[in-house]
Amino acid sequence: MTTEYVSPLVERFATKEMARLWSAQSKFSTWRKCWIALAEAERELGLPVTDDQIAEMRAHVDDIDFEAAARFERETRHDVMAHIHAFGVVAPLAKPIIHLGATSCYVTDNTDLILLREALNIVLSKAVNVL
Repeated sequence: MTTEYVSPLVERFATKEMARLWSAQSKFSTWRKCWIALAEAERELGLPVTDDQIAEMRAHVDDIDFEAAARFERETRHDVMAHIHAFGVVAPLAKPIIHLGATSCYVTDNTDLILLREALNIVLSKAVNVL
């Protein structure tokens, strides 16, 4: 899996920074960060989420096994479930709480918003430099 978003338009016109931002690596690492934030909030609310589970999740934010995720997606026919399972393989202690109480839209929509915000910050920075 590439660390840059690939399309003819990106290859011709996007900056490296923007291509990295919209890459699969960035997207799915952000999903994992959302699951960590969810687990932290649930722990604060008194749900049975441990510091060890959260630490295990944090330790594996960026080491995504895209081949395993693809296998799980073929089995589950669901991208979010596939990545929950792939995350659970590297963070087995946290597996029971990785998506606890959430919908698929929790990670997909929040990730889109986070990446859009980051993209706008890149554009704002470049606009300020031009001005």
